[in-house]
Amino acid sequence: MVDNVEREIGVNYEYLSRQYGYQRYQCKKCGEFFWSRIPRDTCPDRPCSKYEFLYREYKGVKPLSLREVREKFIDFLKRKGHGVIDPYPVLAKWRNDLYLTIASIVVFQPEATEGLAEPPHNPLVIIQPSIRLTDIDNVGLTFGRHLSSFEMGGMHAFNKPGKFIYWSEGILDNTIEFFTKEIGLNLDDIVFKEGWWEGGGNAGPAPEVLVDGMEVATLVHMAYKVVDGKYVPTPVLVVDCGYGIERIAWLTQKSPTSFHAIYGDLVREYRDILGVEEPPYDVLKRVVYLLSDKEISGIDDYIREVNDAGFGEYVKQLVDSVYLYSILDHVRTLSLMLSDGIVPSNTGEGYLARLVLRRLFRNLVKLRIEYSKLPDIVAELFDRQIKYWRNDYIYGKFEAHRDYILDVALTEVNKFINNVLRGVEIAEKVVKKKKSLTLEDLVELYDSHGIPPEFIAERASQLGITVEVPKDFYSMIASRHASPSQLVKTKEHEFPGEIAKWASSFNPTRRVFHENPYITKIEASVLGVLGKYVVLDKTIAYPWAGGQDHDVGVIRFNGEEYKLTYVGKVGDVIVHVLDREPVFKPGDSVVVEIDWNRRYTLMKHHTATHIVLAAARRVLGDHVWQAGAEKTLEKARLDITHHKPLTPELVKEIERVANEIVNSRIDLKFHYLDRFEAEEKYGIKIHQGGAIYTEKLRIVEIPGWDAQACFGTHLYNTSEVGGIKIINAERIQDGVVRLEFIAGTKLVEYINKLEEEKNTVLTTIEAKSQDVVTAVKKLASDYNELNTVVNKYRELIGKLVIEQAARETMNICGVETVILELPSRDEKLSEKIINELVFKQKKLLLLVVENTIEASIDPEKNKSLNIDLRKLGEYLAQHGYKGGGKPDHVIYKSQQPIDRKVVLEALEKAICSGNK
Repeated sequence: MVDNVEREIGVNYEYLSRQYGYQRYQCKKCGEFFWSRIPRDTCPDRPCSKYEFLYREYKGVKPLSLREVREKFIDFLKRKGHGVIDPYPVLAKWRNDLYLTIASIVVFQPEATEGLAEPPHNPLVIIQPSIRLTDIDNVGLTFGRHLSSFEMGGMHAFNKPGKFIYWSEGILDNTIEFFTKEIGLNLDDIVFKEGWWEGGGNAGPAPEVLVDGMEVATLVHMAYKVVDGKYVPTPVLVVDCGYGIERIAWLTQKSPTSFHAIYGDLVREYRDILGVEEPPYDVLKRVVYLLSDKEISGIDDYIREVNDAGFGEYVKQLVDSVYLYSILDHVRTLSLMLSDGIVPSNTGEGYLARLVLRRLFRNLVKLRIEYSKLPDIVAELFDRQIKYWRNDYIYGKFEAHRDYILDVALTEVNKFINNVLRGVEIAEKVVKKKKSLTLEDLVELYDSHGIPPEFIAERASQLGITVEVPKDFYSMIASRHASPSQLVKTKEHEFPGEIAKWASSFNPTRRVFHENPYITKIEASVLGVLGKYVVLDKTIAYPWAGGQDHDVGVIRFNGEEYKLTYVGKVGDVIVHVLDREPVFKPGDSVVVEIDWNRRYTLMKHHTATHIVLAAARRVLGDHVWQAGAEKTLEKARLDITHHKPLTPELVKEIERVANEIVNSRIDLKFHYLDRFEAEEKYGIKIHQGGAIYTEKLRIVEIPGWDAQACFGTHLYNTSEVGGIKIINAERIQDGVVRLEFIAGTKLVEYINKLEEEKNTVLTTIEAKSQDVVTAVKKLASDYNELNTVVNKYRELIGKLVIEQAARETMNICGVETVILELPSRDEKLSEKIINELVFKQKKLLLLVVENTIEASIDPEKNKSLNIDLRKLGEYLAQHGYKGGGKPDHVIYKSQQPIDRKVVLEALEKAICSGNK
């Protein structure tokens, strides 16, 4: 900590003492300091204390549902002048360093916390659903202290020079007033434990609000930035207070677990669907209380603690309850993730969604649900949860996304079943080969094959091998994938370091290409020249950015013409790269002219990309996000998130809707808004291209269809696109589909290419006078007719060859052997002959076809005779033959004509050496 600064801008504990009568104490167990109105030997925080609130009588506290706690929290802070912000999605698309929303403050970082933009309200209140998977293995084991998703009641204020809202005294006043007047606690029930918070480059003192064993809020005084390992005061003092909405509901209800407080009757419904029982209410509550100060690391540890507590007769019910509660939790978390547009995959946020899905399915198997029943059970569990939260302030959106949620859940459970059933064999091979498995082996099997580590351990145990599965396996995996391994790079091509440093010294370049993308020539002043690199005061030349190719053209000066080979940007400075070092210098005036045909094609492809994305979202659903894009002169590419390959019918529908937008002649609109204004107006769908940290976002809007933060050049009206043709649609990775398309005059080039290909085909099949359809139908008819004739001849030849074999069968060392020679290669005929002579008549067959010999014998007969046909190769190799195979089937080739005498000698040696 930084105590010297903390006294000035940290927690005002003196105010807490003076105003409310609190005194400072040190816990005799953990040694931490806390503030209480009454003397205490230990802090009321676990593991120093049990869940005393379960049996305490609070005279002023009435049982409150989750909805009621939310309403009280929002209404209280509204009366205190806080503006209300509706919940943001759990998919944190406005951040490039996080996949998921892990706390309410994430919504406002970094723009509001760094002073880049004004927050939507100041102060403000938000109930923000948040997801943290780093403790997912504890869900259920701690009876509700850990949840994979939870509601954070955010109380926030942003204090800047000249605009002070409130700080420590206000934080303490609001907290005490809320818990005493709104919740009904006595001031003596509330304890403040000194703490410190650090994360995301920020830090600050963070008292924890404790009530009889339960932490119900954390009051972060975000006062510092961490710079080079040192704490530096921030320009914005941020009130970052998070109240645990579910925990407060649990505290008021004093139910055995928080799951009962959150889910109510849904606990019973899930219990009935899964066919499990909970212990009696009083037993469950007592066990929760007795184990509340224990550090339980897994089910085995949990069972030991239950037995030690004297409740061994309820072990099965208690263990089943752990899985029951985690299933309730995971289904809600997944419904949140899916309704906010996450598509399960093997990367990014999709990986985290799949992790929760696999853990859900694994827990269902732990509850003895048969694989054949898993799909129906999973669908029922999701459907019940969707109905339970109908019309809810936060979770009511589940119903609007019901079809997508159920479709994904069923798709993923079927993948899980296939992975596990196939994975048993894979796991067995790995275990037998390695004899012991490391953590990385388990991770590899989980990532590559989707096999839960517990299932691997069970199979290994059957083979007499012990495999240790970390108790926190899923938490560890989640931690590894909680955020991108590196920050998302800006979509710019990088310049050499010295050029980037030089360019960053100039003022921002005026972007005339944004003001009017149709201007093709402009006069500009030279600000800087370094070799072939040039910076101007303004430019019409578009830099490589946002997946759009840069412009090309020329810069003219005093009759000299320099080609623009590349245009890029360093921050807000546009850098022009010429074909040679120019003679002009800073202060000179030059003329910039771009290749208009190239620019206009790129504009069409860029606007078409927005149109295709809008069409895909309309056809497939709101879960569709841009996963990548590129706009080049030849075509445009758009990668979208989707959980299934696209059918031809869906591709056609996307194309139809896209051209409907084109034909609607919609004027595009361009806005410059700060992030919060843009999100309030259009939602977080504006972040299709990833997070952009700037004071103002440039929003490109196709009214009624699409709005995105975008740097690129665009048409003024959708009709200018001319038309859109999707030329390719393919699944490029799990959860991502690639669409390639062309627009405008590129359609003519595409049609010309198709025409050329059609003529080539008609010429090849000697049908130039016919249309393609008629010609191909005739070709197919001729092929089918010819195939029928060939099959008849094949049947006749096969019969004759088999009859010949009966006459020419020889005995070599007691083995019936046939050598047959076919005039030409015919795989179907060879297969028919082998099937009859080898597998039915049990003869050893050697087929000679052109310069290839193929020897086969029935595998079972081969074992009894102990023949290894690979020895054939040992003898044939001396004569230049190459090949190989298995003991019962080999193929060898020769560069020379087959010498039947050599082959027969080799065959005799191979047979007789084994069959003795």
